[in-house]
Amino acid sequence: MKRKFGLLVGLFMLAAMAACGKEEAVKVDETGVPLPLDVKLTVTEQVDVNGIIKMEAVVTQGDEKVDDADEVEFEVWEEGKKDESFKVESTNDKDGLYTAETSFEHDGLFHVQVHVTARGLHTMPKKEVTVGNGGNYEEAIEGEAEHEHGHAEGFSMHFMKPENMKSGESTEFVVHLQFDGKPFEKAQVRYEIWNEENPDKHDWVDVEELVAGEYTASYTFAQVGPHKIQIHVKDDKELHEHEEHAIEVN
Repeated sequence: MKRKFGLLVGLFMLAAMAACGKEEAVKVDETGVPLPLDVKLTVTEQVDVNGIIKMEAVVTQGDEKVDDADEVEFEVWEEGKKDESFKVESTNDKDGLYTAETSFEHDGLFHVQVHVTARGLHTMPKKEVTVGNGGNYEEAIEGEAEHEHGHAEGFSMHFMKPENMKSGESTEFVVHLQFDGKPFEKAQVRYEIWNEENPDKHDWVDVEELVAGEYTASYTFAQVGPHKIQIHVKDDKELHEHEEHAIEVN
């Protein structure tokens, strides 16, 4: 009996020590608020056609280099073609450094945005890359606002699209919002969801801001098939942004 009691006490102490270790990993300021992530994004700003574009992100929190990020992913697209963006997974080189490479087969102006999720926080700075002669984008720039959902200058939205969504099971949706590189807090966010085979019925889902600039909601799909989700964002002034995404439910 004493041996069992001693074993239980030991297990309890190990669990308590593990919990303390996790708490210590979250850096907070003197008021107890988690310190923000700082991400220094560096890219090759000028390169020849087919030349290697090096992408590096140094992630820190306070004076600590972050080696345990949940996600560091580089999103790349050509000017005026945000809907055709692709993502490049990074390599964790330790000391807070995450790297990746890409290249392009034609002249153009390209955007690189790194999406960093770590310790319950998210940030996504952006840089530009000129390939070859840079290309001509006058028409694309004129239609850029409409093409990218009319986003206001400085506003960024990153929808973390779930995988393997199944009918009858709860799915969690998360979107990160930023304004001028900082978490966009206390926004009015709603998800509008509908089945493409039944476009007259739209469900509206309210969200919670669990972390600064991170908005989460759960939804259970009643049917399989192609669906659409539109994210609506408002503030208490004149901001009204939205993005639409196609999703497949199995």
